[in-house]
Amino acid sequence: MGVPTGFHEGELAVQRRAGVGGPAARLAGMLAPPDLSGGAAIFLRDRDLAVLTARDHDGLLWTSPLPGAPGFLVARDRSLEVRALPAPGDPLADLATDQPAGMIAIDFATRRRLRINGFLAGVGPTGLTVAVDQAYGNCPQYIQRRHLHRPPGRAGTRVPEVRSGGSLHADDVRLIRAADTFFLGTAHPTRGADASHRGGTPGFVRADSDGLWWPDYPGNNMFNSLGNLAADSTAALLFLDFTTGTTLQLSGTAAVDWTAPGVPGDDGGTGRRVRFTPRHVVTTTVPVLGEAVAPYPRNPPLTDTPGQETP
Repeated sequence: MGVPTGFHEGELAVQRRAGVGGPAARLAGMLAPPDLSGGAAIFLRDRDLAVLTARDHDGLLWTSPLPGAPGFLVARDRSLEVRALPAPGDPLADLATDQPAGMIAIDFATRRRLRINGFLAGVGPTGLTVAVDQAYGNCPQYIQRRHLHRPPGRAGTRVPEVRSGGSLHADDVRLIRAADTFFLGTAHPTRGADASHRGGTPGFVRADSDGLWWPDYPGNNMFNSLGNLAADSTAALLFLDFTTGTTLQLSGTAAVDWTAPGVPGDDGGTGRRVRFTPRHVVTTTVPVLGEAVAPYPRNPPLTDTPGQETP
């Protein structure tokens, strides 16, 4: 029996609630079995950063960075070889095989991204292999243009310090409030895991010690992430501080709040926001730095006071 295609019940429910069922239906073909030859293979070959969503041995969902030199992503038909592993100290460092996995490969410099969903078919001492069920590009919206680079010398070879806990520290809140980019990991009970990108004006993610939320911006109307949350509230976030290499990884639960369009904090005017409650928090570093070249020109402006929780 083949892998199910088309939108699942959670995606369809959110599309109907948002009133975009018709436009979304025209995009269902993007979820057909993928072909990773040609342009997709070239795009993946040239990348130096991917992001992985999977579960640890305790079943917790995490989203982790996978930096590498160009050539570390090798696509063959419906298989993706990743010649990198989560770093020591990462929640997914001891990665279990035979589980759903979601990935996104991103080029900040050209504002291009490719989402890859499938099954973790193998994990070895130097990399992993994903059997790919879905692969499709997303538009350049809300990607801040950056050129990534590695720290000089051998800084990237040191075992990083790791801090873990069950709640956000003051430094974590400051990192989140300053972020213009993060990655969201979600999962569906039968359709697997997914990793996606979120970006906006610094301050678009509102945070305090109890949790965080962000407004949902207009997008492609597929609602892959929000549809997963409609079926399973499990979620994982990854924040990267591109000036220091600090990473903040959060595992917890998330839910979509439907508000009146235009209320304070509804920066995108959609009447939707996502609230996230962290249950597990890990902070470490990765050898990835990046200088901001230009923000996405149509990032929605903030419509409330940054740093203040909107009820």
